[in-house]
Amino acid sequence: MQKLFPFTFRPVPTEAAMPRSTVPALLPLALLAGLAVTAHAQDAQPRNDKAPGEHPATKTFGKEGTAVPVVAMAVRPIAEAPEPAHTETPVPAPRLTGGGELGFSSTHGNRSTESFNGRLDLTYADGGPWRHSGSLFGLYSRSDYNRTLEDGSVVQDRRTTAKRYTVNANSAYLMDERGTLNTSVRHEEDDFGTYSRQQSLSLSYGNRVVENERGHLDLQVGPGFRRSHDTVENRTESGFIGRGLVDMRYALSENTEIVNKLLVESGQYNTFAQNDLGVSVTMNSHLALKAGWQARHNSDVAPDIKKTDTLTTMNVVYRFK
Repeated sequence: MQKLFPFTFRPVPTEAAMPRSTVPALLPLALLAGLAVTAHAQDAQPRNDKAPGEHPATKTFGKEGTAVPVVAMAVRPIAEAPEPAHTETPVPAPRLTGGGELGFSSTHGNRSTESFNGRLDLTYADGGPWRHSGSLFGLYSRSDYNRTLEDGSVVQDRRTTAKRYTVNANSAYLMDERGTLNTSVRHEEDDFGTYSRQQSLSLSYGNRVVENERGHLDLQVGPGFRRSHDTVENRTESGFIGRGLVDMRYALSENTEIVNKLLVESGQYNTFAQNDLGVSVTMNSHLALKAGWQARHNSDVAPDIKKTDTLTTMNVVYRFK
């Protein structure tokens, strides 16, 4: 045995009896020792000098006819790699954005005129598929005029020449990246218009047909119901309508932006259309100057009343994000 195995085998210490740093170093030494024992065992076997068919006696270990080198190795178990943690996509936090604009003009002298207009826009995103928005617009104007008394004398008096406010509300459900399902409500009071009161409720499908770094274009179309009061004929008209909305926003430069919104409500009694065009120049992160032009059209009016009214404004805008 000593001639066959010139190596002296000693029991390998267990993992608990040796430092952890020496356990991995024993693996290559044990493998080299096993290869050397196998090679030495093959060289020590007697040569086959007998005739064919005769089998020389061989020294075996283990089962008969099989030379099995035994190598004692201490192997430290390899720890399994931890599974990667599954991270969920963070849900956007609810966000409220909006802004307001205000314009005022006043003239005094031979005639006195005062005019005021303001707008407030709010948008709330709940962090999910819903987005709610609302707007409030008001216009008020008064001026001096000449009034003739019973005795024929003329005096100056002041009267209101414009008084109108409009409330809009919209709730949109995001169906995909571009499509939305919208519910819209509009209420308007106009003391000097053919229709002193208009109320409409509509359900529409919207789609963002264009979107890039400089702007977007949104379209909405759908059916609705409207109720209006005609001051000329003193009657209330109700009926189904078709509603369409075109909303465009485009950045001309880093601080100049153009916006345009066209609303159309068409029914059996009247077709109402309103277009709001504005160009704003940003002064800082919150303030901007805006020049606006508004056109309103009613198809069914009295013969002596114009169908289209326009309004030109120059306002200061405050925005918050």
